[in-house]
Amino acid sequence: MTSRVFLSLGSNVGDRAAHLRVGVEIVVGAEAHRVSRVYQSEPVGGVSQDDFWNLVVEITTTMSPWAILERAHAAETARGRRRDVRWGPRTLDVDVVWVDGFESDDPELIVPHPRAFERAFVLVPWRELAPDLVSQDDVERSFGRVAVLDTLESLQ
Repeated sequence: MTSRVFLSLGSNVGDRAAHLRVGVEIVVGAEAHRVSRVYQSEPVGGVSQDDFWNLVVEITTTMSPWAILERAHAAETARGRRRDVRWGPRTLDVDVVWVDGFESDDPELIVPHPRAFERAFVLVPWRELAPDLVSQDDVERSFGRVAVLDTLESLQ
């Protein structure tokens, strides 16, 4: 069965554009995909750190949600992701946000993502790709400052 899958990618350490580019390449593989523009957002969680660059990727795939999660982890590992501080700075953070027709409350893979509809940095780029899933009201109820930067290809 083919499903639409949405992943949120963010980076606020080092070469953010490079981390996002490689992350996108790894998570999409050879799957049909679309990528939102890149947005700058303030960090969440109270840890003092630089702003994030965020985007959302839509993949059309027959892969299982667990295989997609493996790709997300592979992308983070490839970019040197460390998990020293909860909600701390990250070279690359990849979250599986939504998988059509799939829900999970497994602690390793909670889908839909439990905080996706609270966070503007997820909802704004997600709405760009899927206005059928994310309404303008959803965006207006979310929190966090978000500003569009440009397309991933144009950013250095």
